[in-house]
Amino acid sequence: MSPLKFTDQRSKEALENLLGDYTTGHALPRNFYTSAAVYEIDIKQYWNKSWIWVGHISQLAQIGDYMVFEYGPESVIIVRDKQDRILAFQNICRHRGSRICLKKSGSARVFSCPYHAWTYELNGKLRAAREMGSNFNPENYHLLGVHLRVFEGLIFICSAENPPAIELGLSKLQPLVAPFQLAKMKIAHSKVYPVPANWKLALENYMECYHCAPAHTEYSRSHSLKDPAILTEDLRNVLKVKSQQVGIPTLELQINRLTDEMSDMDFYYSRYPLYPGYLTGSKTGAAVAPLLGRLGDYDGGTTDIQIGVLNNFLAYSDHVIGYRFVPVAQQETRLEVVWMVHENAELGRDYTLKDLTWLWDVTSKDDERIIRLNQKGVNSHHYLPGPLSQMEWGIRAFHEVYFSQIKSSLLSG
Repeated sequence: MSPLKFTDQRSKEALENLLGDYTTGHALPRNFYTSAAVYEIDIKQYWNKSWIWVGHISQLAQIGDYMVFEYGPESVIIVRDKQDRILAFQNICRHRGSRICLKKSGSARVFSCPYHAWTYELNGKLRAAREMGSNFNPENYHLLGVHLRVFEGLIFICSAENPPAIELGLSKLQPLVAPFQLAKMKIAHSKVYPVPANWKLALENYMECYHCAPAHTEYSRSHSLKDPAILTEDLRNVLKVKSQQVGIPTLELQINRLTDEMSDMDFYYSRYPLYPGYLTGSKTGAAVAPLLGRLGDYDGGTTDIQIGVLNNFLAYSDHVIGYRFVPVAQQETRLEVVWMVHENAELGRDYTLKDLTWLWDVTSKDDERIIRLNQKGVNSHHYLPGPLSQMEWGIRAFHEVYFSQIKSSLLSG
């Protein structure tokens, strides 16, 4: 995909001025959350050039199974083809651009465009196109491919011509997540929480726990991340011993794309303690599903996992939560929460959706409210960006990565 080009000097200067308005260690200026031009740049320069988590291999168990992932104006088909490969394609007919797959998921033998019936094989090759004349060569009109990578059962896509280097980070992360056996999970439930706010406000909210104590009463009863690390040092030391006993790695991983020449992405792995009496993330602290993978018991902790800034997971001993903050429009975001459990767990026998989803359902509803109010305040012409707390270091890291990609549009424009 070709880089964003500025059609006139005025628009380029406008973006340069906006970048100049930013003060390091502060919230972003208003236009980063309100400008239609910035939103367009976000999609072209950030989302289209990033690896995005779209699902789990359990969703594509059979040949012909497919799902569609959408962000902004983009739409991507992910399918298991007849050679048992998982592939991805732009959901755009090569004739006149119509969407091809209209359902979010399903099973198909071929993909047929609903407009003029151009038909494609599951591997993206054009199979049939009516009345196109003798000079038409179908080999020139296959579906546009999208880069795809499966890591421990998690499916990632990237629409860039040259996607960010991901292998170094994955190779270092793999032994840390191996005991959870993420590939041997299934999706138990997923839910979308529509948020009337810019996607960056939603992501920034997740990148810090400075707000957890005042905004998330239920979460704060069980998760020590709401407190500065110095206050939970004893809990962390106890957790390390328990984690080692049950087979969970205690090493931490932190790769920053701006300081590590071998990686184009940020990676993060860190296990932290729940408060005493809590085995997992649940209303009572009791287990909500069978133990994952090779884990021998509960250690009373949970793990933050990040594979690129956009892809965030929380791994308890008995289930994993996946989060996405997907742009729909300039001030419209899908906050998507996905609950994953052991592949052999049976609904009703081994877990109930009520107990499994309670914590992150109430927490996500809290998030919708505070993000919505945040956007309303930022929309005011009187909004002035304030300084970030030390507990908001994740937002600072996001800003560094975000600006590095946005500035590349100036260099290429």
